[in-house]
Amino acid sequence: MNILFFLTPKANCSYLNSDDTIRQAIERMSASGYTALPILASDGSYCGTLTEGDLLRALKDMCVMDLKQTEFHTIMECTHQKDNQPVNVLTNIEDLVSKATDQNFVPVVDDKNAFIGIVTRKAIMQYCLDTYMKTAPKEAVG
Repeated sequence: MNILFFLTPKANCSYLNSDDTIRQAIERMSASGYTALPILASDGSYCGTLTEGDLLRALKDMCVMDLKQTEFHTIMECTHQKDNQPVNVLTNIEDLVSKATDQNFVPVVDDKNAFIGIVTRKAIMQYCLDTYMKTAPKEAVG
């Protein structure tokens, strides 16, 4: 099976640009409802993950007391506790699942390191559940 089966394409993803301000990141996270977003460089390559925790630590460390002040700091000034490790589009399913056990989402890049989308842990689990429901004996399901 190809990992593209699980892919949420870039066009359907919420993400941040590396030159976004902290305020833009807060607003985008709030609007999307996600607690972590991929960060893309100006050339479209994946360059990290920003989490709500990263934002909170940055606000504390910068002693920012007013949201207006966050417009003068970019998200790359934030320390990232853990960047989600990307996989290549040709990665096998076993490696994808292995990464997804430790990350809410797995960024997917092409051969030129361009971000093409994400695979969510939820998509993998939903596939497993659907597959199980199709093959499980009726008495085991109900």
